Amino acid sequence: MTIERLSTGVPALDKMLSGGIPRGFSVAVTGEPGTGKTILCIHFITKGTAEGDKCIYVTTEESRESIITQASQFGFDFSTAIKDGRLILIDALMGTEDQWTIKSLNVEELVSKVIEAKKALGYGRARLVIDSLSAFWLDKPAMARRHSYFVKKVLSKWDFTILATSQYAITTSEAFGWGVEHIADGIIRFRRFVRNGVLKRYILIEKMRQTPHSLQMHEITIEHGKGLVVLGPVEERKEDIALPKKVMDKIQKSAERKGIGLPKT
Repeated sequence: MTIERLSTGVPALDKMLSGGIPRGFSVAVTGEPGTGKTILCIHFITKGTAEGDKCIYVTTEESRESIITQASQFGFDFSTAIKDGRLILIDALMGTEDQWTIKSLNVEELVSKVIEAKKALGYGRARLVIDSLSAFWLDKPAMARRHSYFVKKVLSKWDFTILATSQYAITTSEAFGWGVEHIADGIIRFRRFVRNGVLKRYILIEKMRQTPHSLQMHEITIEHGKGLVVLGPVEERKEDIALPKKVMDKIQKSAERKGIGLPKT
């Protein structure tokens, strides 16, 4: 059976996904702030407007104008797509008085507004970005999984392929990391490290159902005028497979108490 796939708008990432994201999937795009999640979402929506898909972008952490400006920095014209009726950009941050604004971070209001936007755009294959979905459970993290399931269950009936971003950090993983990931059909994770005093960004496909996807982490960069660029696969490093230092320290101390020496790593 042939699986219809939607391009992410990043050719190298499509190759890692055996052609793209299967139609109708809900994909979690997770990672720390500043790693490239929003830029991937902008690529995804730009590709959709070019291919005639009905596109909706929900922004909760930047204003509508900020997303339009950011897209323009990479050569993508969201303003024209909005005027032409190919894209609706729903603002859930500023609370302005217009049709495409969500005034409260309420998941039922989110779903209702997205369906309203889809009806306005018309019938056909649709793309939806929610950037970020984790904003809808800021004050109730225990509801993360339930809210994520509700969004997926209801919107799956409207022919959406969804990218939902989720902030992730060691200090907030319980609040932000697990709701979307548990119900997602796919997980694309962004990571960042500082190497020799330089910020390095990486992307890893942790899960994508029905897809023989790449299992290797790839280094990426963000280029003005281009957006997200995949530089290539990263060789396995000691820190990728080693236990965390705190764990190793505990093991070492336990071994010392027992008079057992551990080999140097």
